[in-house]
Amino acid sequence: MKQPELISATEAQLDELLALARAASFPQPQYDLLAGVLGTFIHVMHALQNAKTSLKRFRHMLFGKRTESTANVLKMIGTGTGGAIEPAPNDSAALPGGVGKESKKRKGHGRNGARAYSGARHVDIDLPDLKSGAPCPQCFVGKVYDSPPRIVVKVVGQAPLAATVYRQARVRCRLCDFTDTAPMPAGVSSSKYDHSCASVLALLRYGGGMPHHRLDKLQASMHVPVPDATQWDLVEKAAATGPRLAFEEMIKQAAQGDLLHNDDTPARILALMGERRAKAEAAGKAMPSTKAINTTGIVSLVGEAKVKVVLFLTGPAHAGANLARVLAHRCAQLRAPQQMCDALAANTKGDFETILSLCLAHSRRQFVEVAENFPAPCRHVIDVLAKVYQIDAYTKVEKMPDWQRLLHHRIHSRPLMLDLKKWMEKQIKERQVEPNSGLGQAMRYMLKHWWGLTQFYRKAGAALDNNVVERALKKAIVHRRNSLFYRSQRGAEVGDIFMSLIYTCESCKANPFEYLQALQKHAADVADKPHLWLPWNYGEALARH
Repeated sequence: MKQPELISATEAQLDELLALARAASFPQPQYDLLAGVLGTFIHVMHALQNAKTSLKRFRHMLFGKRTESTANVLKMIGTGTGGAIEPAPNDSAALPGGVGKESKKRKGHGRNGARAYSGARHVDIDLPDLKSGAPCPQCFVGKVYDSPPRIVVKVVGQAPLAATVYRQARVRCRLCDFTDTAPMPAGVSSSKYDHSCASVLALLRYGGGMPHHRLDKLQASMHVPVPDATQWDLVEKAAATGPRLAFEEMIKQAAQGDLLHNDDTPARILALMGERRAKAEAAGKAMPSTKAINTTGIVSLVGEAKVKVVLFLTGPAHAGANLARVLAHRCAQLRAPQQMCDALAANTKGDFETILSLCLAHSRRQFVEVAENFPAPCRHVIDVLAKVYQIDAYTKVEKMPDWQRLLHHRIHSRPLMLDLKKWMEKQIKERQVEPNSGLGQAMRYMLKHWWGLTQFYRKAGAALDNNVVERALKKAIVHRRNSLFYRSQRGAEVGDIFMSLIYTCESCKANPFEYLQALQKHAADVADKPHLWLPWNYGEALARH
């Protein structure tokens, strides 16, 4: 059978066919059959679109997905070369230095210069025979003077936890039983495990996602055994001192921020899951599926320098409840902060007051997911949002203050967004888009949450998206994929403490290994003045010691 030509028709066009059939005085049985066939066609097309989208999501879950950049989306739907959208030549928002354009990465040699090894031990080697001002040993006429040293980097490998065995000489009197032992070298810790051990273990587990049992096997294979139970004891003991106090102070500092991002990702706490299962079995009910366990990520921009304070909170509470826990420490004299999240109700449900902005990237993602089914309209939406992001990139390149950035968006982004809103309303009103289709749902989502999605051109300092906390939560996801679960609520608390400290250090370019050691060594000072021992300012306190 010859394959028929594939025809695309809107629901409005099919309604016109039914109206013509009614006007042509179709017999009622035949008219009902035609109406049923057209209704079946609409239902099947919607089901195919939804099935295609669902299969695409399932494929992404199994094999991952490419980034949602404009280039990749346009390549996927085959409606462009994949280049970024250029602003108009006469647009005052034209970007300097190629901002927003995709440039090829410069090929490099892949090596790091000596400056990159700031955490390495530095050794100065002097010439044994020649000093500055000595006669030249080559020509015997001139004199040699100091010149810039030759720098060589040498890297050695070792176990994550290295051990040294000291053999202390001893003497004993056979008559009076007097015993004397050689003293330990200066600087050697009095305990078996140095402060650096807990710091390395915390970085490996909560910074790199390496479970204790894997490290146990690695250490044993290198003949420096450190059992997993010992690792946990060291980390738990370390968390109870300076790190816990610094974490609690970071919560207080985060509460004073002008802008807070928050979101959730699933987590597992075996003890809590066991309690729920036991209660359900005792009541003769199924395990409750609605009571999730989450890791909440909160990123707060604090002070004029906009220091990023990264917090992780794991437990049965959702993102809104955890944000309320943080904002309970906010100074009463401060105005309500801005909050950036997606439109999920759990992110905003809590006893707190904020100025809400919603994530534009989440709204854009809905168009990306159905772009293969509706290439032309999705291309239009993605193009408009690409221009808005380029305008925002320009404000960052120019390092505009919040008030100037707001004015720039009002002038350049607001007209683009308002035109987009009118276009979507017209598409839905004139039935050019089926409201229950993937495209219709994406448009209705954006229109429903329009006020929050466009807060960036109404409120100074408002963000466009929630990507900063999405990137932070990837750290928790890496930990979850490798370690799978926390055994108890105590384990989750220890993980939250170290993960928050480590990734706040990364955000402010501090060395987390040195910072965690400083908190342990100076635990008494941290307890006295914790606000002086935070990742972005502890260097000054350390210098005074």
